[in-house]
Amino acid sequence: MVEEAPIRAGFGEQGELFPDSSLPDELVGYRGPAACQIAGITYRQLDYWARTGLVNPTIRSAHGSGSQRLYSFKDILVLKVVKRLLDTGVSLQNIRVAVDHLRRRGVQDLARITLFSDGTTVYECTSPEEVVDLLQGGQGVFGIAVSGAMREISGTIHEFPAERADGVEVDSAAEDELSRRRRTRATG
Repeated sequence: MVEEAPIRAGFGEQGELFPDSSLPDELVGYRGPAACQIAGITYRQLDYWARTGLVNPTIRSAHGSGSQRLYSFKDILVLKVVKRLLDTGVSLQNIRVAVDHLRRRGVQDLARITLFSDGTTVYECTSPEEVVDLLQGGQGVFGIAVSGAMREISGTIHEFPAERADGVEVDSAAEDELSRRRRTRATG
């Protein structure tokens, strides 16, 4: 089972992760198809996980035909971790326990976690000492550094259109220097 740790109260999770204001507030998220591409899952998986409550979108859930779910950065991170756990053979039942634990954490807390599994149970380690203690048991385990998944997502998420839950236009003017140079070169 995932070991409990103290839960920190914090401020806006996406604000902590994106201090440059490229994602201005908790109302900014990504639609299902973008979440799928970022997390590396199929839309069928995303839909099933949302309908069964494994990973629900925290910004906006679907309400009837034609409505769109909006997934936060943290939601997409959890989707990626679920995918990795499934790929290594962990059962959905054990993944649900791990996801329930991850949901209670802030994004900064998640960046400090490495999940290990022996294929049956999921363990959380937040320090090198905990990793050594786990490995001293002598059984084979695999690890998922949540910070690594976070870096992967951070590297690709800006390639996808963000949307605000309140319908206000997302400022797409936040561009990196390379994009700005290319635009300047193209326009003369």
